[in-house]
Amino acid sequence: MKTTTTSKTAKLHPGPERGETMNGAEILVASLEREGVEVIFAYPGGASMPIHQALTRSKIIRTILPRHEQGGVFAAGGYGRATGKAGVCMATSGPGATNLVTGIADAYMDSIPLVAITGQVPQEMIGRGAFQETDFFGMTLPVVKHSYLVMDIHEIPRVVKEAFHIAQTGRPGPVVIDVPKNIQNQTAQPIFPPDLTLRGYDLPPHADPVALNEVIGLIKSAHRPMIYAGGGIISSHAAGELLEFAERTQIPVATTLMGIGGFPEDHPLSLKWLGMHGTVYANCAVNESDLLLALGVRFDDRVTGKVEKFAEHGTIVHIDIDFSELNKNKVVRLPIHSDIKYALTELNRLLSEGGYERHSSKFTLHGKWFNQVQQWKERYPLDFQDTEDLIQPQYVVRLLNDMTKGDAIITTGVGQHQMWAGQYYQFKEPRQFLTSAGLGAMGFGFPAALGAKVAHPDRQVIDIDGDGSFLMNVQELACAHIEGIGAKVIILNNQHLGMVVQWEDRFYNSNRGHTFLGDPRDRARIYPDYVQLCTGFGVPCERVVHKKDLRAALQRMLDSDECYVLDIMVPYTEHVLPMIPAGKTYRDIIIDERHGKFEG
Repeated sequence: MKTTTTSKTAKLHPGPERGETMNGAEILVASLEREGVEVIFAYPGGASMPIHQALTRSKIIRTILPRHEQGGVFAAGGYGRATGKAGVCMATSGPGATNLVTGIADAYMDSIPLVAITGQVPQEMIGRGAFQETDFFGMTLPVVKHSYLVMDIHEIPRVVKEAFHIAQTGRPGPVVIDVPKNIQNQTAQPIFPPDLTLRGYDLPPHADPVALNEVIGLIKSAHRPMIYAGGGIISSHAAGELLEFAERTQIPVATTLMGIGGFPEDHPLSLKWLGMHGTVYANCAVNESDLLLALGVRFDDRVTGKVEKFAEHGTIVHIDIDFSELNKNKVVRLPIHSDIKYALTELNRLLSEGGYERHSSKFTLHGKWFNQVQQWKERYPLDFQDTEDLIQPQYVVRLLNDMTKGDAIITTGVGQHQMWAGQYYQFKEPRQFLTSAGLGAMGFGFPAALGAKVAHPDRQVIDIDGDGSFLMNVQELACAHIEGIGAKVIILNNQHLGMVVQWEDRFYNSNRGHTFLGDPRDRARIYPDYVQLCTGFGVPCERVVHKKDLRAALQRMLDSDECYVLDIMVPYTEHVLPMIPAGKTYRDIIIDERHGKFEG
C-alpha cells in the first residue's frame, strides 16, 4: 500500500524559492523548517559543522547547545514526549553519534517520535576507518523505526519529509539521518516535494467491525471487566475516547507506567497503574478480571510478572496499532489490529447506539465488581510511614502534588524516585509524566525536563530525580543557565543507588555491591555538594534536611523564573512498596508491613 500525504507546513515555512542554489547543509535546514521544526538540540563537530553554519542563518529554528550529546537526545526526547511532535537532535560523526545511541534506544522502546541527524565522514572515506568514522546507520538498525544514509544531495528534501512522517505516524519512533560531510558542502538547486509517497508504509489500520461488535458482546456478558491502558492511548491522542469508553461501560481503568495521564487519576474509575510497583488494587483487579481489555499495551514483563499467570482467569482482548505486538508476549482470545483512537471511537458509537449512557460518578452496571475494587482500594492504599523531622521521599512528592494542584509536567530519572513520582503525584492529563520506562535510562530526567520546558515555557516543569540519575547528566545545568530554560529539579538524595540497594536488602542480605555514592572516607559528609556544584554553573540551589523547612523551599523553587535545584536529603533505608518480585505473580506482592500480609 502507498501512503500519500501533503505537507501541512509548506505554506508556513516555504523556504527558498525553487531554482536557488544552496549547499546540502542549507537544503537540510530548509527542509527542517518546512516540517515545522522550531528547535534542535545540537552539539557541533567536524562532520556536522556545515549544518551548524546553516543553522546560524535560520530565522525559524532555535539551536540549543547541550553540554553532552546524550543530554541533547534526551532533551529532544522530552520535547517529543511533551508535544507528540518529533523532537530533533544532532551530533557529529564517531563519538558524537555514538553518544546519541542511548537516547535513540529510549525513544524506540517507548515509541517516542524523534529525528536524530548525524554528520558522517566524506563518502570517499566511508569504510576506511577514517578519523571519527562509525557505521552509525548499521549500529542503530536494531533501535530505530527507520534510518537513512544520504548519498545524493538531491535526496535531502525527500529524506527529511519521509523521516518526519515515519517518526510521527503509526506507532511513533526514532529515525536517523546520517549525512556525509561532502554532501553537506555540495551545491544544488533543491526541489521540495509537496507530497509524499511511501511504498510499503501502510496507513494506520482500522479495526474489523465484526471484531468490535464481538468486544461489545464480551462487555455485555462480563461480570468483572477491567481496562488495561498503555502508552498507545497517549501516542494516538485517544485519552478523550478512553474516558468516554470507561464512563459508558463503567469499567475500571489501570494504566501502565507509559500510560500514566491517559486516564485522569482523580477519576473514581481510576486504579492508577499496575505492575511491579503499581497499586495493589490495580494488580488485583486486572488479575481477577473475567474480561481484560488491553488497549495500546505490549504486555511488558514489568507489568505481567510471570506472564503465563498474568490475568489467567479472564478473556483478553488486545487492541494495538503494531501487528507484531499481537500475541507476542501474551496469547489472547481476541487480537485486534487497529489504531486505538479509531477503535475506541467506533466502540463508543456502538455503545451509544446500544443505550450505554455516560456516568462520571454513579456506577451500577457492574455494582458487585465495583464494590470489590473499592474494598481493595480501602484495604491496600498507597501509603507510607511518615516521620516528624526526617523527610520521607513519598511525602515530598505528595506535598509537591498539593502545591502544584497536580498541574505540573513531571520528568524523572530512573530508580526509586521514578516509582514514587508515579505513585504519589496525581496525573490528570496526557504528556504530563515523562519517564524512561522501557529502557530505564538513568540520566534521562533533567535533560528531558529541559526539552519539555522549551516545548511548554509557560508551564511548571519539574524533574523529580535521584542523586545517582541526576549526576549522570549534571552538565546540562550549563545548558539550562545559558539558554534561560527554567526547568526545576528536586533531588531525592539518599547518597545511594536506591533501587539497587532495595534489591540488595530484599534478595542479597543487604550486602552492598558498590551502591554507596557518597564519600566512604567521611560518610557523614554529603557528597557531592550540589549546592556548590550548582553555584559553579550559576544555578540557584538549596539543601533541605528538615521537614519543617520543606514547604517554604518548594515554594521558593516554584516561584523562581529560572532553573532551580532543591537537594532534599532522604533516608536510604526507605523501600518502594508495593513490590512484585521479578518473575513472580501479583499474589507474591510485598506490601507495607502495617497492612499485614497480602490476602488477595
